[in-house]
Amino acid sequence: MRNSTTLLRSGPTAAAAAALALTLAGPAAAAGISVSTTGSTVSVSTTACTQINGQWGTASLLGSGQASFSQGRQVALSGTASGQSAAWSNVTPGTYTVIVMCSNGNTAGTQSVVVSSSPSPSVSPTASPSRGVMGGIGGGSTDYGTVTMVAGGALVGSGLVATAWYLRRRGKPRHL
Repeated sequence: MRNSTTLLRSGPTAAAAAALALTLAGPAAAAGISVSTTGSTVSVSTTACTQINGQWGTASLLGSGQASFSQGRQVALSGTASGQSAAWSNVTPGTYTVIVMCSNGNTAGTQSVVVSSSPSPSVSPTASPSRGVMGGIGGGSTDYGTVTMVAGGALVGSGLVATAWYLRRRGKPRHL
């Protein structure tokens, strides 16, 4: 009985959460267009239009102070039956409204977009190394010569001998 009461109480909450998610997703799905920006280029894509007399339709980019479709920068849609698109380049920073009008007179969708003034990062190519990687242990990339190697070996050897002598003397018991 306890489980059914919990389910009965949480059921309306779950239904409300699902309805809210569908409501929030509704306008984006119903818009029928997808608008994106890359630097100063604004592009729109849709699948809502059908071709009539060789034309898919027209997209218009409206800036501030422009209220109707005819006042905006218009571009003809191009594409195929699976998707149509249009793009505007050299768009100045600001908030714009994109409207797509299909060739049959129906509006495919309207969406606002913000073009920012931040420049896109530029990547400059770097030169490839000409000799490959110089790997090794310590000074493996530089030739120090025979004298330096013998001196280093002598220091390491004398350190090993001194350590062995110290440990051997330490291990002997000292009696008075």
